[in-house]
Amino acid sequence: MPEAPDGRGDAIAGFLAAHGWRGVAPVLLAGDASFRRYCRLADGSRRAVLMDAPPPHEAVGPFVAVAAALRTLGFSAPEVFAADDAGGLLLIEDFGDDTYTRLLAAGTDEAALYRLAVDTLIALHRAAAERGVPKLPPYDQKRLIDEAMLLVDWYAPAVLGRPLSAELRESYVALWRTLLPAAQPDALTLVLRDYHVDNLVLLRRRRGVRRCGLLDFQDAVCGPASYDLVSLIEDARRDVGAALQEAMTERYLAAFPHCDRALFRRSAAILAAQRNCKILGIFTRLARRDGKPQYLAHIPRVWRLIEHDLRNPALASLATWFDRHLPPRLRRIPAERDAA
Repeated sequence: MPEAPDGRGDAIAGFLAAHGWRGVAPVLLAGDASFRRYCRLADGSRRAVLMDAPPPHEAVGPFVAVAAALRTLGFSAPEVFAADDAGGLLLIEDFGDDTYTRLLAAGTDEAALYRLAVDTLIALHRAAAERGVPKLPPYDQKRLIDEAMLLVDWYAPAVLGRPLSAELRESYVALWRTLLPAAQPDALTLVLRDYHVDNLVLLRRRRGVRRCGLLDFQDAVCGPASYDLVSLIEDARRDVGAALQEAMTERYLAAFPHCDRALFRRSAAILAAQRNCKILGIFTRLARRDGKPQYLAHIPRVWRLIEHDLRNPALASLATWFDRHLPPRLRRIPAERDAA
């Protein structure tokens, strides 16, 4: 069994024993940008995944609730076999190794995988419209601004060597207060929030959009339809060509002929910029606070995405703020920590 953090080994062993996995050694599959870890369990033909989400940093209740909602709507979220809410432990269905990330690295047809992902989003948004959005936190202006502030709280001080002034922080917030109403239409939907290739699995034995296995959705919210499409095609971890981005946007819009295309694209541009500003802050925080510097390698790509987003006329005022206060010479990988 891989070494469990913070003395959780006994709790994990007890949880596994209580649910029929006594003596089966978990094999580490992955950690992620949170405190969660995932381990595979194999016993003959039986398979499961152990999610270790240590409190108080994480909670398993949202994963269980959103997984149940997604399965009720007809989508492939892992079945939950056992849960210890207080201990932060889950046993869930093992979707196997065919993650989009692994398949793309092996040369699998990129366009086909993205078409399935977009078709899954289309079906998800139709299902939410027809049957109602599950009870979820709202992706409201306050939450979106709080996320965008991660850039000024973490990234900007790391490259400037000092915190931003209160005046500059307020000018940044004021711009988002002006922009975000145009990104939040009246009709809201189920937003998974981390809808990208690391969290999608091809389930070859299933049919239709159920072939797209969904992971890492515990932070789902009720918000704008454009957000998850942006998350997929403006991926902080891999380059997605402009032609494929446009083709997938058109594929989504073609499924909703009554959607105002101009308003949708403006919403997508604003939320893409918001998401990428948030990611700059998160990746910097992961390195400087949490000792996970590997995410810094993606920062040049995130800046390319932001610079692309800022070319949209709707974001002209935000582009001016960046040119004045975070000009190109500061758009770089920050140091992992401040110099002594």
